[in-house]
Amino acid sequence: MKHKHMERWSPLLLLLAIVVLWEVITSGFGVSEFIFPSPSRIWAQTLEHQSVILGHAWRTFWVTMVGFGLAIVVGVLLGFLIGSSRLAYAAVYPLMTAFNALPKAAFVPILVVWFGIGAGPAILTAFLISFFPIMVNIATGLATLEPELEDVLRVLGAKRWDVLVKVGLPRSLPHFYGSLKVAITLAFVGTTVSEMSASNEGIGYLLMSAGSSMQMGLAFSGLLVVGAMAMVMYELFSWVEKHTTGWAHRGSQGH
Repeated sequence: MKHKHMERWSPLLLLLAIVVLWEVITSGFGVSEFIFPSPSRIWAQTLEHQSVILGHAWRTFWVTMVGFGLAIVVGVLLGFLIGSSRLAYAAVYPLMTAFNALPKAAFVPILVVWFGIGAGPAILTAFLISFFPIMVNIATGLATLEPELEDVLRVLGAKRWDVLVKVGLPRSLPHFYGSLKVAITLAFVGTTVSEMSASNEGIGYLLMSAGSSMQMGLAFSGLLVVGAMAMVMYELFSWVEKHTTGWAHRGSQGH
């Protein structure tokens, strides 16, 4: 019980230790705030510019959620298509892997030409960078369904569609939630990178503006806000996973 309690609070304790060490180093060695601001300076600038930060944070959040929503829809559909057919898996997976290796930041200038400055490029960048983990995990969950289990179900009268929908998809849920926790962090990265060069709003734009005006505390505030939003969404998916795939965790503990 004590171990579980310690495990639950360990991330917060580690964060607190990092902040204290950071403050001690920057204050003790007199590090210039233009080089590496202390946590107290970052906090002071966060409070000073909180309305501006909140406005940009909201823009980044909803843009990321739209792109991430598209990534879920496309990732699940492609994953189901690829995972349900060995031929499709063999044909599409290598091409998707090659596409995923392309730096998504390189797409931003192209998206600006197509959609102009604004939310469009940021939404599509968040989508492009986050749909791959979802697709791969859904496809892997379906493609790794045991042949023996499929044979048994077919003997009992189940069709291929029934096997995929009633057995394959539920068994893919742990893979799916795992991919969501990875993809949401990537989506925030994609949005922020796009906003740095293709937007006049959002945390990415705030980072560029703060950097150009040498307000490094404000720039770090923007980074921490992005990290906080990603962490909240990560914890949300972890909570949903725990309450919808408890059977998977119990099964793994049983083994």
